Amino acid sequence: MRILTSAALVLLTTACSGPTVISTDDGAVEAGSPAAPAPTTTRPNNAHLANAFDFAAQVDGQTAYYFVSPSGRWECSIVPRVRAACQNAQSATRIGVTDAPAEVPGPDGEPTAPNAIVVDRTGEPQFAALPSPGVALEPGPATELPFNRILAVAGFRCNIQEATGISCLSDLSGKAFTFSAEGFITAYTDVPATAP
Repeated sequence: MRILTSAALVLLTTACSGPTVISTDDGAVEAGSPAAPAPTTTRPNNAHLANAFDFAAQVDGQTAYYFVSPSGRWECSIVPRVRAACQNAQSATRIGVTDAPAEVPGPDGEPTAPNAIVVDRTGEPQFAALPSPGVALEPGPATELPFNRILAVAGFRCNIQEATGISCLSDLSGKAFTFSAEGFITAYTDVPATAP
């Protein structure tokens, strides 16, 4: 039997006490280290993580993570290792973002108005037309994600900031979006480590 030195014991307990991020295929909780730096964004921080279990819901036998903005205007979801997406909670047919295109291919391939913004695990962020209920939790309501909290789960992270809006990032590809009613950019806007 080995006896650990006090330095080794401190190192072991310190390594096991960091923030948790759900990122494995089986949904187990691991001590998370920040994702690898993305080509178009800086290394995201884990200073303001929300508890992912508060946002989990079973829909059609699959666990996904759902949240609404503090204003109630936006609904978002993270489908593990598939996508993060957001939509306007007040309009099932229009996203309501100034920079949105007038039309995108719909679920049937026909041009239609976009009702969501999506970033897939490896794809570019894009406006999309998702079939109803889109990203909404049915039956709802989803849990509110407070300002300056980061929901990091299953290969994605999302946050809401009063000044910049909603931002979601694929940890795998580094592709991301940030949007509000006033506009849309293809970059992740991290919560500052000094945010309240």
